[in-house]
Amino acid sequence: MSPTNKLAEEIAALAEEHGHTVATAESLTGGQLTVQLAAAPNASSWFRGGVVAYSSEVKRDVLDVPLGPVVSKPAAMAMASGACRVLGARIGVSTTGVGGPGEEEGQSPGTVWIGLAWEGIPIEAWEYKFGGDPDEICQQACEAALQAVRDRMHIG
Repeated sequence: MSPTNKLAEEIAALAEEHGHTVATAESLTGGQLTVQLAAAPNASSWFRGGVVAYSSEVKRDVLDVPLGPVVSKPAAMAMASGACRVLGARIGVSTTGVGGPGEEEGQSPGTVWIGLAWEGIPIEAWEYKFGGDPDEICQQACEAALQAVRDRMHIG
């Protein structure tokens, strides 16, 4: 079992145990995070869905991402919050970043922001610097996003 599958199964168990609902907002990962969560046990009872907002316009129009760079902390935070709002979830997780091979917005390949919104708790976001080709960067971003959700669920 891959690390992402294992994390998604842990999230499923915690979501069911505590009555959490989860939603995603993805750019960099293009739906890969959503696929992992949707394939987890009993996803229909706790997973609300995902928004793949690859273009900056969609990020702004659908998820209320502010003007400015989309590979940033404010964008990741707005995306996570937007996922909760649009999909009616208690927990929203987002991914935005640069998969490569070239730079975007002055950011090097492997620069990734993960956002986490949780009803009643201030929105958080973390920056990562991953290595590898675009597929490897996306895989690492999915794993980091799932870890963030799982770890926050353990806290409460």
